Amino acid sequence: MSHALLVIDVQNDFCPGGALAVSGGDEIVSPINALMSDFDAVVLTQDWHPAGHSSFASSHDAEPMSLTQMPYGPQVLWPDHCIQGSQGAAFHADLNTDAADLIIRKGYNPAIDSYSAFFENDHSTPTGLEGYLRTRAIDTLTLVGLATDFCVNFSAVDAAKLGFTVHVRTDLCRAIDFDGSLKAARAGMVDVGVNLL
Repeated sequence: MSHALLVIDVQNDFCPGGALAVSGGDEIVSPINALMSDFDAVVLTQDWHPAGHSSFASSHDAEPMSLTQMPYGPQVLWPDHCIQGSQGAAFHADLNTDAADLIIRKGYNPAIDSYSAFFENDHSTPTGLEGYLRTRAIDTLTLVGLATDFCVNFSAVDAAKLGFTVHVRTDLCRAIDFDGSLKAARAGMVDVGVNLL
C-alpha cells in the first residue's frame, strides 16, 4: 500500500449545467473510473458548503468571481454551489463512488473556504486526510478532478509540502482558468515539485 488516487470534487455543480460549471468537467469521469483499480487506495473529495457560506458572492451582496479580503487572506466570491445535501453537491452520477476507500468533505465551516483536500484556506486547519494517508503508509499521490487551478492545485501543493510524491494527471483535470489562474497554478505546482503528467 503506497500509491493513492485522489479524485477532487467531481460533483454536479462543477460539471456542465452546474452552478459553477467547469468546461468539459464531465469528460473526465469515465477515464477516472478506469484508473481506479490501478491504485492501492482511492480517495474522493466533496465540496460541502452550508447555505449562506462566507465564500458565496450572495453572502456579501457582491458580484460572483469578485475578490474580497477574509481574515485568512484574499477570497474569490463564488456563485452559490455545492450546498450540503443538494443535487449540485452530489457526485457526478457516473463516477464510481463505490471504489472509494474514503470521502473527504471540505468547505463545511461557514466562516472559511476550503480548496485543498488537506487544509482549509487558512492553511493550518487540517481535514484529517494527511493522518489517514500516513496510517495507511501511502507516500505517493496521483491527483485528478476539478478544477485544475483551484482545488486540484491547492491539494497538490499542500501534499508536496507535506512530503508526499505528487503527480497531477492534467489530462484528467479541467480548469476554470479565471484571470490567468491556470498558468499561475501550473507554475506554483512545478515550483514545489509536483509532477504534471
